Amino acid sequence: MQLLPLRENTLARFKWLAGVLLCMLALASGPLQAQNTYQEPLTFVSWGGAYTRSQMLAFVYPFEEQFNTRVNVLDYHGGLDDIRNQVDSLNVKWDVVDLEPADAIRGCEEGLLQPLDPGVLNASPDGTSVDADFLPGAIQKCAVGTVVWSTVIAYDSQRFKEQPAPDRIKDFFDTVRFPGSRGMRRTPKGNLEWALISDGVEPDQVYSVLETEEGLQRAFTVLDRLKPTIVWWNSGAQAPRLLEAGRVVMTTAYNGRIYDAMAQRSPGLRVIWDHQIWTFDLLGIPKHSRNKQQAERFIRFATSSEQLAEQARHIPYGPVRRSALAQIEPDFRAHLPTAPANMQTALQSNAAWWAEHYERINPRFEEWLQRPVQVPRALP
Repeated sequence: MQLLPLRENTLARFKWLAGVLLCMLALASGPLQAQNTYQEPLTFVSWGGAYTRSQMLAFVYPFEEQFNTRVNVLDYHGGLDDIRNQVDSLNVKWDVVDLEPADAIRGCEEGLLQPLDPGVLNASPDGTSVDADFLPGAIQKCAVGTVVWSTVIAYDSQRFKEQPAPDRIKDFFDTVRFPGSRGMRRTPKGNLEWALISDGVEPDQVYSVLETEEGLQRAFTVLDRLKPTIVWWNSGAQAPRLLEAGRVVMTTAYNGRIYDAMAQRSPGLRVIWDHQIWTFDLLGIPKHSRNKQQAERFIRFATSSEQLAEQARHIPYGPVRRSALAQIEPDFRAHLPTAPANMQTALQSNAAWWAEHYERINPRFEEWLQRPVQVPRALP
């Protein structure tokens, strides 16, 4: 073998080493560059149906497009059991969860939710501060509100062509004037309040009465009279379906689900706004989320004024930001729970009260559900 001169041999070795180093850098730069541009998929958990559809159109799809990431959307029926199991096992699979206020409060107190800094939220388009723009109570320690929604009574007007239609909460509990089955969400929340109001308790006294043993028993006694007629539902989509299928003559329902059913397929459905029970929905991050930074970015985007106004255009839930409400067309505001005419007898669900008393009342409610239904005997 003929050897190269020393100088040429050294130069060849140098070129070879340089080539190896360039190859190594090229191989390393690929994964590093991908790491900088790749966004971990986000898992968002909500309530399904028309409500989730409004979220998809208002902020899920726009978030995916703007931040070049994927959002996996799951449905659930509320509560903290799933979050508690994930946090306790340190196997948290959810990143952002749509919560009811009582669950947001209890989840924060139990350490199941990540505290949120209001400083991560966007100011209003005109520069109004976050504190001044959000409705009171919409910003909590571990969650941020998005919409004001309400539970109402709904019926199908086609069923009442030959008689006056119901128009107040007492009519729901009057099975003599309005015979037939009733739909109710399987929860003590709202049902116990309405039971007391129908029995003559003033709305501003409901929770103080319900806190006593006598008041709680009074509410269950009212529900006892209605129990033989009740068809229970869990998901919001089920309530209008019960009316449409003729299984019930009236049902409790989320106002947005009834509006969606009216607009899409059942124009004869009607809402009774008397003593609507209104509250917030909020977004929170489970503790130990592997996607905390991305989850905060998602919440900041979803609660911006533009996105909240856009959501209200797809479902009649009132945005929790004043700057968002100002962007909604005046004619559509009449369908929102926050419309002045709809708020005349409205009751705000006391989230702090339910956070304190739910664990005591819910087992009693479940026990009551298991008791045999006492169907009144027909008179001879």
